[in-house]
Parts: sequence; structure tokens; C-alpha cells
Amino acid sequence: MRARRICCAARPHDTLDPIVIWTSAAVEPPRMEGFGAEERNSMRDGGRETGGLDSAREQEHLRSRPGRQTLHRYGHRDDRRGGLPTYAALDLGTNNCRLLVARPAGDGFRVIDAFSRIIRLGEGISSSGRISEAAIQRAVDALAVCRDKMRNRGVTRARLIATEACRAAENGETFRARIAEEVGLELEVIDRETEATLAATGCTPLMDPHADAVLLFDIGGGSSELVRLDRSLPCHRGPPPPQIKAWISLPMGVVTLAERHGGHLVTRDIYAAMIAEVAAFVSRFAAEHGALGDAQVHLLGTSGTVTTIAGVHLELRRYERRRVDGCWMGNEEATRVIERLLAMSYEDRVANPCIGAERADLVLAGCAILDAIRAAFPCKRLRVADRGLREGMLVQMMRADGIWEREARTY
Repeated sequence: MRARRICCAARPHDTLDPIVIWTSAAVEPPRMEGFGAEERNSMRDGGRETGGLDSAREQEHLRSRPGRQTLHRYGHRDDRRGGLPTYAALDLGTNNCRLLVARPAGDGFRVIDAFSRIIRLGEGISSSGRISEAAIQRAVDALAVCRDKMRNRGVTRARLIATEACRAAENGETFRARIAEEVGLELEVIDRETEATLAATGCTPLMDPHADAVLLFDIGGGSSELVRLDRSLPCHRGPPPPQIKAWISLPMGVVTLAERHGGHLVTRDIYAAMIAEVAAFVSRFAAEHGALGDAQVHLLGTSGTVTTIAGVHLELRRYERRRVDGCWMGNEEATRVIERLLAMSYEDRVANPCIGAERADLVLAGCAILDAIRAAFPCKRLRVADRGLREGMLVQMMRADGIWEREARTY
């Protein structure tokens, strides 16, 4: 599919980079939630279904400074059904390429299509300093799928971000130029503060409304973010904005840690060494922001690591997002799962339906990062979020467009 990049005048307060317009007509999608049919049961391209963003109240009922933005606008201004705009959020991380396509619904949004594929863009960067040709080709293939999904869903506004791999690689800009040329997508490389803010924005609806504060962590492939959140302020419409008290980005994630220490055979000594390496960074943040006192504080985790731990804890025979997103785990329950994973062989981890071959060599590195965080911030409860940067982007775009204020005026 050929694409042409053009420039257009920005709306007030927006900064627009070149956008991509497809000249083909939008394909009207059937009504659905979560993945498209081709991804619903595929472990390779996700297999982890994605729903909408519910408010904290709805979740409980069901269960008992930013960087410069690349805001793409496509040729179709509104969806043909009811005039609703269609948004897309793409997160190209060190390990995964993920996409959500959504439309506003009530106080949140409803996901109409999604895509997730492990591409390991950051593979080998810690030693070579460069994104490899093999990783670039995997990214090109995955991003082409995302491009076609956005086209077919008639996306009217999108934000497409890249994180640590593109920040760290010496050929990051060359990679971006190649994606623009071969795929027709302009990627925005965000800074770490923006990454932390987006994660907080996407996960804030899962904060316990009675908690005094929350320690949010996002264990990525090349970096990991910790965010201290205060209790959310009342919000008339839409998801509550995050009240960020402090944040830190650790220069390590599951890919970089596993490459340094190994991911296939992880002994107790190797695991302890990984924890110690992470703890050296976490301790600096904990010294200033780790005093919990008598405050009601819980952990809130978003990442493949914590959702995998939750899936194993729930004994899922296949990953089910509806059961994982928003579930609670006690501190001892998390410990038991990690001990169970440490006792598994690499082959056992591959055979587990919530881990699989693509995560088997990374999951213990993620557990080590989590254990360093748990040691620095001892909390009795951990809530699991199968949401994060993409949901944060969608919320920010819809809020900037006044979506929820507009809906409120219609009542």
C-alpha cells in the first residue's frame, strides 16, 4: 500500500508532524470487542484480548511534562456509524509492537481492533548499540499489519510512539526514516517522563479509590518506570487524570537484564544477582519516596511480567484478559508464583500457556525487577493491569478533543 506524507496546519495547541493519508475508502467494521478474528486466539500476534477502558467503579462492579506529539490524521474524519471519531494508539517497545483502535464510549472507550506481536526490536542493543537488520525487518512486518488495521478501521486520529530501543540505539533515527519510507508511518520517540505519564494515565482507573497512594510500575523490555501516584481527584466525565507525585525510569528491562545474565538457565545465584542490580537503582527512589508509614498504599503493575504472573496464579489454561486485568494478588501469592517459576526448567516455562516460547527466557528477569520493587516498597496488595501506554495515549487524545465534555453536553 503506497502512502503519501503531507503537512497540514495544526489546530491550536497541537504540533503536527507529517501525516499519512490513504486514498482508499474505509472499511466499515463489524461490531466487536477485543482482537480481530485473526488475532483472537493467536499467541504469536497477541492472543491477549483487549477490551475497553472502564472506570474504577465499573471495574469494581464487574469484579464484586509530555514530549512533542506526532498526531496522525487520516483521510476519514468520522466513522460512518453515528459520527464517532476513531482513534489509534501504537506502542513500539523494546520487546513488543502493540496497537489499539478504539472509539469513545461513555466515560471511556471501546476497543474495536488490536494487535500485539513480540518482535524484540531491542535484541542485542546492549552489546552492539544498534538495532539489528533482523529486528528491523520484524518491526517492518508488524508495523505494516498495524498500518493496514488503521486504514481498514477508518482511523481519524492516531499517535504512534517508540520507546527505549529507539532512544538507545545509535541507528534509531535511521530506523525511523526506514519505517517512514517502507511502511508510511512516522514514529515519535518519546522521552522517559512521557512514558511514565502515559502509563499512569492508562492505569489510573485501576487505583483503589480508598487508597492514599499507589506505586505504579511498568516493567518494559529496555527500561522500567516507577511512578508514585496520589489519590485521584474527582472527575466529572472520563477517566481520572493521574496525580503524579514522583517518578523514575530505570535503565533496564527484561530484554537487557536477560541478555546480561541469561534467561534459559537461571540459578538462584543468577536470580539474586539480577535483583541486586535492579535494587541499586530502585533504592535511590525508595529512599526519597518509599516511606509508607500508616498510609494505605498498594502496588499497581503493568507489563507482560505481571500479567504473566497473574495468569499463572489464576491457573489459566489460556490467557484471558478479562480475568487478569484488574485482579488482585496478595504479597504471599506473588511470592509463591515467583518461587514456582524459579523452580521450572526453561522447557516447563515454554510449555506454560501463559508464558510460551517467546517469554520463557524473559519472565524471570521480569520477576527479578518485580522482587526488587517489592523489597523497596513492601505492600500487602498488588493489582494487575493489562493496560498501559496505549490506553494512556487514547485517553490523552480523547480528552484533548473534548470527547467526554462533548458527550456530557448531549445529556
